[in-house]
Amino acid sequence: MSRGHNRLTPVALAVACAALLLPLTPAFAAPGGARPAGPASLQTAYATVFTKGEGGYHTFRVPAVVQAPDGSLLAFAEGRVNGPGDDGDIDLVMKRSRDGGRTWGPLTVVLDDGPNKVGNPVPVVDRTTGRLLLNTTHTSGDVTTEDVRCGYADETQTRRSFILHSDDSGATWSAPREITAQVKPGNWRHFVGGPGHAIQLTQGELAGRIVIPGNHSIAPPEGSGIDCLDNSLFGAHALYSDDGGQTWHLGGVDTPLTGFINPNESQAAELADGTVYFNARDQHGVSPGTRAATTSPDGGETFDHPYQEVTGLTAPVVQGSVVALPEEVDPRRPLVFSAPGSATSRTDMTLSVSTDDGATWTTGPVVHQGPAGYSDLVALDEGPGSGTVGVLYENGSDDEPYHQRITFARVPAQLLGGA
Repeated sequence: MSRGHNRLTPVALAVACAALLLPLTPAFAAPGGARPAGPASLQTAYATVFTKGEGGYHTFRVPAVVQAPDGSLLAFAEGRVNGPGDDGDIDLVMKRSRDGGRTWGPLTVVLDDGPNKVGNPVPVVDRTTGRLLLNTTHTSGDVTTEDVRCGYADETQTRRSFILHSDDSGATWSAPREITAQVKPGNWRHFVGGPGHAIQLTQGELAGRIVIPGNHSIAPPEGSGIDCLDNSLFGAHALYSDDGGQTWHLGGVDTPLTGFINPNESQAAELADGTVYFNARDQHGVSPGTRAATTSPDGGETFDHPYQEVTGLTAPVVQGSVVALPEEVDPRRPLVFSAPGSATSRTDMTLSVSTDDGATWTTGPVVHQGPAGYSDLVALDEGPGSGTVGVLYENGSDDEPYHQRITFARVPAQLLGGA
């Protein structure tokens, strides 16, 4: 199916490098429902990145953002061809900003596997080598998520994990390299990274390790009588690499099977002492809240404890993002969390802040009023004295769906608050 743009493979993507040099299209106006916060001299700035129908795609979903080694920002998303649903023909697409997210360049297709799905982009930069890594998940376009979870998809159709890399800040990409056999146990069915960014550790003996948070489901244990679509079969995990993404290992795994907390889409952040903090979506567990968290003392190899309910974070059942601000921005190294701020609906994209490593949370600014969904956070490195958090998030306005567009918001760190 033609979508009005070139369908580029990773090898052919080099031909498209020149497109990244085209003049950027300004997008200064706040999207519908966006709300500038603070005085005129200290406001959140907005730019629309992906818009429903652009480039022949029906919908863009599942955003991820990273600051590339050359300082530019790369925004990734799933380009869904035929509708907003999670299955079918889905490509991995990208846009670049060379001015801190104020304007964005043209749409680029990173991976297009014909009628199949390439999704869940999880980017991270290896600061040791300057290499940009991108984890993504491949699924056959002729199976559904339910087929995968119930074991009806064979080994070529089911969720498979791949790594791409770029040595030129995302201008060109390597061919995808499969890592499924290294990290996926035999009883896992659903299996994806993130969604959202991965991290590289900076503290102690494990500095340089790359950690990809993720989620999975397992086959019902023999004799359990659990239905293959029961949410209690969901779990969260971590993958890690100590050699710049060449080899990967399965780290901490939590699949509780209790139904109280069903950890699902997860994100990670490194605390000041090198502990890794994980925050996950609770997929309709009976726990009163919708968020769960755990920590890892050994760089993601193990979890300190099973995921536990997070109090003080209000969100519906949805993916959320977490990032630790660097010490030069705030000496407290606070955690920032993004998700819709309603307990019952995907609306009002809100930031929350923790200055005690996730023990307690303070509600911060509402970035967007109106329909809002998935998001990803990046702490922008813009030189000494800067302090800006970037939020790439799905949103709509009024009666539009929350996946009408994907917007990037520049939020001054001074607006975040926190005790």
